[in-house]
Amino acid sequence: MKWLVALLGMAAGLAVPLTVKPAEAQGAATAEAIFAGGCFWCVEHAFDEVEGVVATISGYAGGAVAYPTYEQVSRGGTGHAEAVKVVYDPQKTSYEKLLAVFWRNIDPTVKNRQFCDVGSQYRSAIFYVDETQKRLAQESLKALEKSKPFAPPIVTEITRAGPFYPAEEYHQDYHHKNPVRYTYYRYGRGRDSRLEELWGKKKP
Repeated sequence: MKWLVALLGMAAGLAVPLTVKPAEAQGAATAEAIFAGGCFWCVEHAFDEVEGVVATISGYAGGAVAYPTYEQVSRGGTGHAEAVKVVYDPQKTSYEKLLAVFWRNIDPTVKNRQFCDVGSQYRSAIFYVDETQKRLAQESLKALEKSKPFAPPIVTEITRAGPFYPAEEYHQDYHHKNPVRYTYYRYGRGRDSRLEELWGKKKP
């Protein structure tokens, strides 16, 4: 089931801001995380395949403009990044696992760009929602800097999450709704070939 609040907001054609809460504030039934890694269609797809993920929501994070539209964000200037909010069951998966999936599905060596998509709206970022997530994200970055199989430095930002605005309904579950267009887009952007070049064929 897609996240109810997002659907209610998008039913009116507006992006309604969602406050992301740490696990302890939700009774630990579910926890939430926000990641930006270029095209949110592709990031959403990656996390949908993780056992223990309850829902994924494509949207906009890290900007200064309230209620942004896709047209505004894609033009640049709002400060937002295309991002995905991941709702997960901490009993079935962990934030550390989500971090591992995130790193292996982005190019962390480029600033304000992911693959053929260029601009700050396509930057890679980890938006932490509490101090525990901040610590774990920083630890994962340090570990990756020691073990990374590529030479360039990692430029992915780690920053506190602000309001998260769900994207318009037609962006949600895009890889399910439009599998042919999605596959063509992903292949045409060279995402998988670059990921294999960076990380090899093994998945986390």
